[in-house]
Amino acid sequence: MVLQNVGSNLIKTVSNVCIRHNEWSSNKCAHRLYMALPRLTPQEVTAILQANEYTKEFDGENSIKYYDSNQLASNNPMEDTRSEAQCLLTKGILLGVFDGHGGRTCAQIISKRLFHYISACLLPTKLLKQYLNTVNSSNKLELLQMFNDKVEFVSEIRDLYQASFLAFVKDLIEVGCTKEFQMETALENAFLRLDNDLSNEALLNLGKSSAAITLDVATSGAVAAVAHIDGPHLHVTGVGDCQAVLGILSENNDWSAKLMTVEHNTDNRAEVERILSEHPLNEKSTVIKLERLLGQLAPLRSLGDFRYKWSKQILEKVVVPHFGETAIPPNYYTPPYLTAKPEVRYHRLTPRDKFLIIASDGLWDLMSPLQAVRLVGEHMSGKVTLNPLKLPRKNMKLSEIHKMLLQRKEGLKKKPLDSNAATHLLRNALGGTEYGIDHVKLSQLLTLPGEVVRIFRDDITITVVYMNSEFLRHCPP
Repeated sequence: MVLQNVGSNLIKTVSNVCIRHNEWSSNKCAHRLYMALPRLTPQEVTAILQANEYTKEFDGENSIKYYDSNQLASNNPMEDTRSEAQCLLTKGILLGVFDGHGGRTCAQIISKRLFHYISACLLPTKLLKQYLNTVNSSNKLELLQMFNDKVEFVSEIRDLYQASFLAFVKDLIEVGCTKEFQMETALENAFLRLDNDLSNEALLNLGKSSAAITLDVATSGAVAAVAHIDGPHLHVTGVGDCQAVLGILSENNDWSAKLMTVEHNTDNRAEVERILSEHPLNEKSTVIKLERLLGQLAPLRSLGDFRYKWSKQILEKVVVPHFGETAIPPNYYTPPYLTAKPEVRYHRLTPRDKFLIIASDGLWDLMSPLQAVRLVGEHMSGKVTLNPLKLPRKNMKLSEIHKMLLQRKEGLKKKPLDSNAATHLLRNALGGTEYGIDHVKLSQLLTLPGEVVRIFRDDITITVVYMNSEFLRHCPP
């Protein structure tokens, strides 16, 4: 994505739009729209950037101090979503970013269901049985406390999803006594079982009133990055091209970025080789084409997207009547071509690990992981200046107070416009230059017409998770 030449590119693009709409003069139309773009005041820009921000703080008995999140739409409706939750029967916290494609439905559904599947996979058999026994009682055990969740399923879909989940819990109970618990396996199982349920729900509900929704979920898709943090233990699970990066501060106060996800796209040669190895040699030129799966899909792993997983016979029977012959991808000979199996990475947190950034590719199209880490690091230093100076504890030594004052003085040089770090990243992703924030550029990218905005920027969803260094300092090795 090229942003440096946004002005000239925009004029060309808008010219084409004007021609399609029979404007009197395409150049005149493009010039008029382009000149109208930088019309937002700094206050209006800030209002747009801060509209969806959210912050959740935790008590000191946790490895997470708080997290900041934010979203900025490009598609209408937005295809990204996010979820955060506390596991109530275990100690872990789950945070995820989900990037939909082919519509928003799959991402929206997964963001509300996946954490329940993960939380169930983490429970011992005894608690699973207890949960199952209380499902229909007034004392039902709750698995999760969701944060900032404003969406509810309609009753018919809710009942269908509940039935699928309870069947999963029963299966977990049956195999629970025979298998030793492994975190990586549990996380993989949650992703794969939910994906399998999405398929079954679509195929077994044909002809029912819920069929339109379940088929829409199955034929759209989503990629995801999900972090599970429990004490010093960080696991990040991903499919597709959402990324999570850990910001680490060295003894010399230099920032480094540790990638906690694997991108499943054609830039990942090992991933390409894996897919090619699963299909006959005579498909080598068609399985990956134009840097996409079957010439169509950019992510090489995802949830949903059963147009690349179901047999051709099922596609002809179920999908073609609704979406036409073009719903079957070209050169579709040996499905499945796609998997929802995630890759899991583990990191033991230390006091040097300051924050985790989880974001959709809308952010990573505009900046590198190291740039993002450095921006959040600078924001940490500058943010302290947004509030009055307070001593963290009584009876501090003068040398300690002096050190705090010096840090605050340095922070004043980096005083941010936004208290929310996700908003800070948004502002810099869209308007950042080597000389600082370019308001004209930022305003242009926030006022692009709906027909062209997707060319210049994608939906962006960001969650920044701040670690509790004091808590981590006292964790046993």
